[in-house]
Amino acid sequence: MIQLTVNGQPRQFEGDPAMPLLWFLRDELQLTGTKYGCGVALCGACTVHIDGEATRSCATPMSFVAGKRVTTIEGLSAAGDHPLQKAWEAVNVPQCGYCQSGQIMQAAALLRQHPKPTDQAIDEAMQGNICRCGTYQRIRQAIKQAAGVQA
Repeated sequence: MIQLTVNGQPRQFEGDPAMPLLWFLRDELQLTGTKYGCGVALCGACTVHIDGEATRSCATPMSFVAGKRVTTIEGLSAAGDHPLQKAWEAVNVPQCGYCQSGQIMQAAALLRQHPKPTDQAIDEAMQGNICRCGTYQRIRQAIKQAAGVQA
């Protein structure tokens, strides 16, 4: 049995330890904010935090998360008022919205490490998250707004 913490709640998993974390979150815990995109950790739609680090849940086996803390978009802020979530809304970032939870989770990890990021730091941190609608400029603007950096 694998024990872990998801969004502050203790959880356990008794299935195949090779199963991707994404399916545990979506299918077993009904935390559907984390999206399936490519299945090979290239697009970023499935990004969650594992012990505070941005991680692609589609390629992370359950065996890896034993004893760890997982945070999904639902756990970032129960009220949806995390500075990034507020900035995303203020800047009107989402177009289709599919990738946005992964984008926000990646940005949250960036701001934890670099509270006042430069454009270059934002671009480097966010480069593995694909937005098919091309809202990259608004994403950068929202990150800068959440960080209190001039946009």
